[in-house]
Amino acid sequence: MDAAYDPTLPRCWWSGAEAIRPDPLMVAYHDIEWGTPCHDDVELFERLALESFQAGLSWTTILRKREAFRAAFHGFDPGVVASFDDGDRARLMADAGIVRNRAKIDATIGNAASWLAIAAEYGSVDAYLARMVPPPPARLPPDTAGGAIPPRTEASDRLSADLRRRDFTFVGSTIVYAFMQSVGLVDDHLPGCFRYAG
Repeated sequence: MDAAYDPTLPRCWWSGAEAIRPDPLMVAYHDIEWGTPCHDDVELFERLALESFQAGLSWTTILRKREAFRAAFHGFDPGVVASFDDGDRARLMADAGIVRNRAKIDATIGNAASWLAIAAEYGSVDAYLARMVPPPPARLPPDTAGGAIPPRTEASDRLSADLRRRDFTFVGSTIVYAFMQSVGLVDDHLPGCFRYAG
């Protein structure tokens, strides 16, 4: 665990912080990243790509492979990823450090080109997201229980549909909602969590 880790702080149940051996990656992700507003287009692209790779897998699996993903996808710079060719696809499929799923790899490369088109149209993808999911993110009601958080919302349905219209793939509403949670477009920290926006 990081030296700053305080095991006495209450956290959302999914962080696993109350386990006998908490996963430091999950706890750090919960404490530092999840739900924190992100405005950097490269980081936003990474988060969407990782959420797409996570489909059907655990988030812990993705976090443990995150550094390998970053290396394999050259820091998730969408300008670089959009230029990947068949040689890059073969390289990625041979990389045991990442999730070797052809459809998800192809989606990430194709999505990078669509990402650049949005950035060109709006000035940044961050500006596009601000129009699609207007701030401020609402916090959960104080009586919300863990099972009450939806897997998708009208906002994620709308954003997912627009991304698909723009030729994105692996961006179903559930994946998009997980992305929105990750980058702080919504705040789903549970009441009682030290990150809950009281």
